[in-house]
Amino acid sequence: MKRLYRRIIGVLAFAAIAVFLAAPQGNAADKDLKKFNVGYLASTGHAMYFIAKERGYFEQEGLDVQLFLFTNSGEGMNAIASGKLDAGSFGTAPPLVFIDKGVDLTIFGGQMSEGHGIVAKPEKAEQFKNLKNYVGKTIATVRLSTGDVVFRGGLHSAGVDWKNQVTIKELDSPGAVLEAVKKGSVDAGILWPPFLTVAEQQGLKVALRSGDVLPSHTCCRQVALTSKVKASEGDYVKFVRALIKAHAFYKSNPDETVDITAKYVKIDKAILKKDLYNGNLYLSPDPEKSSILSFWSYMNRAEYVTSTAKIEPHISTEIFRKALESVIIEYPGERDFKALKASFKA
Repeated sequence: MKRLYRRIIGVLAFAAIAVFLAAPQGNAADKDLKKFNVGYLASTGHAMYFIAKERGYFEQEGLDVQLFLFTNSGEGMNAIASGKLDAGSFGTAPPLVFIDKGVDLTIFGGQMSEGHGIVAKPEKAEQFKNLKNYVGKTIATVRLSTGDVVFRGGLHSAGVDWKNQVTIKELDSPGAVLEAVKKGSVDAGILWPPFLTVAEQQGLKVALRSGDVLPSHTCCRQVALTSKVKASEGDYVKFVRALIKAHAFYKSNPDETVDITAKYVKIDKAILKKDLYNGNLYLSPDPEKSSILSFWSYMNRAEYVTSTAKIEPHISTEIFRKALESVIIEYPGERDFKALKASFKA
């Protein structure tokens, strides 16, 4: 009898998991859904947004999520700060800088980690593997991008005065950085997915990856105005629940994940698949509080900012904890949820 009971429970758990993984996208007009505006970048690192939208996970949670595309993190953060967005994911450095400037923000979840890199023409790539060789060079970047912070910090740690010994050219978009490197107006450029792989497709080389400079660093974090989070915490828990479901789908459905991502990131699917599953980009909805605090310390050590601001009060782990615990209760057999719980606890 006990064996039969366990078998029935296992079947029910599997069926419940299958329901959420197979959920088709619904029609928001037919349901009483809460509107929720979210900003994103055209990056493979934002795939959880795309999956949650296309698979109907946001609607399962009662949210009518509208996704708004931005070309860089600064623009996205301005939209969050002005209240136009309910949430967004624009690096780790941008929300920290905005908090330092007095904007009351809450970081409540994760999106991607690592994934950035330095690209150069093949004949120049070898020299950029060593940060000490950057002295006297011109490097293109998008200011406030995660790679921008990581590489400036890496130069500082290598004993290179990036303020005086390196010319850093700040451009508006990763596309502009890519073109500058190709034209030779700069020696190298800092990019992120999928532009790193696009650069390789166009004849450039990835000389050094951000994970080699600062292992396991965070990149895009889920962020919102603190006032919005306090007023509607339940909506943010629902939002993260959808991302947790999307993460499980991403881990077990690579081909479908690529098809979905291709709707939002308009490049070749082979490039998307390489970026999503080559081991240089890590997706997770976990806020990774300790990593955010380490990143803030790194920004100060690198003299990217000079601040005494306390960042810890602006990081919430409760929203992710509540979301994860609730989906585990609903789908107790889902391995990815258990793995997220173990990493969150760690």
